[in-house]
Amino acid sequence: MLPNWAGYQLQEKWEDLKERLHLQEVREWINGRPEFVVSATLISGIVLLTIGMWLLIPDKTAPVRTIEKEWFYDLNTGKLFTAEKGLTPPIEAPSGPQGDGEPAGVRAYMLSYKPNESERFIGFLEMSAPNDVQARWPTRLRRRSAATRWGKGKFLRRIEDEHWVPADSSEGRKIFDEAFAPNADGERPVYCRPK
Repeated sequence: MLPNWAGYQLQEKWEDLKERLHLQEVREWINGRPEFVVSATLISGIVLLTIGMWLLIPDKTAPVRTIEKEWFYDLNTGKLFTAEKGLTPPIEAPSGPQGDGEPAGVRAYMLSYKPNESERFIGFLEMSAPNDVQARWPTRLRRRSAATRWGKGKFLRRIEDEHWVPADSSEGRKIFDEAFAPNADGERPVYCRPK
C-alpha cells in the first residue's frame, strides 16, 4: 500500500497529464458521437477476426519432395550414373539397352572406408531377377536372416564377374561379405550416397 503523500502525488500527476493531453475533451467528443464508438468496435472486431482466421488456417503450400538418388552402373560403358531412389534394376542406362535388348542399368553399391570421395569403390552390383526366375525361386521354410530376406529375388555380382548369382545363395553372401569386410584398421565400409 502506498503512503498518503505518494498517492496524492500520483493523483496530481494524473490530473496534469489529463490536462496536457486534453483527455477530458476527447472523452466528451467520443461520448457525443456513439456511432464512432460502434464503428471503431466493428472495425476492431473485423481486424481481430481476420488475423485470427489467417493464423488458424494452415498453409496450402505443396510439400517439398526431395528426390533421393542411388548409384547405378551402366553395363555397356562401365560408368556410374545416378537415378531416383527406389527403382528396380535393371533400368534404362544412358548408353541405351544391352545387345539382347535388356536395360543396361544395374544398382551399384558405392562403398568407402573413409568419408572422402577418393577412397570410394564399387562393392558389388545388384539387379532383380526376372519374374519367371522368381516364380521358380525355392521357398525356404526355416527362419531366414535379414540379409537372406533382403537378397530374395535379387542377383549380385562383382564388376569383374561375368555371371550373376542369387543374392541369398552362398555365392551371393560371399560377395556381400567380401564387400563389407573390414580393412587392415578394422573399419567396415559404409554406403556412399550420391549428391
